[in-house]
Amino acid sequence: MRKLEGKIAVVTGGNSGIGLATAQRFAENGAHVFILARRSSELENAVKMIGKNVTGVEGDVANLADLGRLYDAARQKGAIDILFANAALGEFAPVGQVSEAHLDRVLGLNVKGLLFTVQKALPLLRDGGSIILNALPASAQDAPALGMYGAVRAAMRSLARSWTVDLDSRQIRVNVISPLPSDAPRPREREKVRAKRARTTPDEVADIASVLASDESSFITGIEVLVASGSA
Repeated sequence: MRKLEGKIAVVTGGNSGIGLATAQRFAENGAHVFILARRSSELENAVKMIGKNVTGVEGDVANLADLGRLYDAARQKGAIDILFANAALGEFAPVGQVSEAHLDRVLGLNVKGLLFTVQKALPLLRDGGSIILNALPASAQDAPALGMYGAVRAAMRSLARSWTVDLDSRQIRVNVISPLPSDAPRPREREKVRAKRARTTPDEVADIASVLASDESSFITGIEVLVASGSA
């Protein structure tokens, strides 16, 4: 029996990259997957690539009405077992160039969008379910022009710890995946780390997500998994 057989999963940002690879892996393992994406053409392509056990919903996690439509669609299938909060936005801006619009975009999608993605799922999320947050790169907080990335990543980790406590009575697990090396590179190490990053693929992140989504990790909660393959 496939390890996610009969489960219902929601994946935000499921049209490409890590989100698409994870949605594919969930479906291959027997889950019915609802994917949310902002661009209709990419969403349609993703649904075709996954092929079966998938429903696409067009929308933006920063828009509460779109989240409502996502969960209304999922409700037709029943309770949600897995939420993979993957949608994220990255923009470069050194501290002297951070504008109000930049701040609103980055926090709107990565913090507000994440919060309400989880909050609006809770009435549908089955007790004992799994919430997985795809955090920003672990090294981003110490890289140039990525100060807001670091702030958002810290917020994600803090929210995950808080939600682990909040949801303990329902035995809902909350875990974080960080898909890149955790040690911030010094300038002379950047080429080395860039090569290492190139070998960390969406499929490798999907492997970890599928384990955290399954009953194999029923006693794992409140952790951050750093995903990096090999050594440079």
